[in-house]
Amino acid sequence: MEARLNLFANPLAAKSLKHLVAAGRAFAESTLPASTAELVKLRASQINGCGVCTDMHTKDAAAAGETATRLHLVAAWREATVFTDAERAALELAEQGTRIADAAGGVTDEAWSNAAKHFDEDQLVALVAVIAFINTFNRLNLIVRQPAGDYRPGQFA
Repeated sequence: MEARLNLFANPLAAKSLKHLVAAGRAFAESTLPASTAELVKLRASQINGCGVCTDMHTKDAAAAGETATRLHLVAAWREATVFTDAERAALELAEQGTRIADAAGGVTDEAWSNAAKHFDEDQLVALVAVIAFINTFNRLNLIVRQPAGDYRPGQFA
């Protein structure tokens, strides 16, 4: 498989991606646990079928110490006993925020309230941003058919 566009070689794409990545780094500096952010990125990427982001966030999470068991169970988080209540709330918000078109009302008040029980306002801002950003990157990669599998942890750091 070959990408339709080389997002790294095109000057306009590179400039745009640089700004997106810079904005994302601001949220990475929040008090939202990095492990929660990685789980959310992985789940949204799975839902969207983005191989590049699934590859990246699985490998980055593993390199940061996430267990293989938890990574394998992200897709089935509701039935898995390895996630905290806060992580479950974040994963639910990520799923609903990713599947907005599937639900006429978007994110439910129940999902929002549950997340707000576990995260302070700054963490909620970061969580919402992480969900929005990963969905943006998923769509970019899917539209251009970016091939997956050769990512190295920290490659874009």
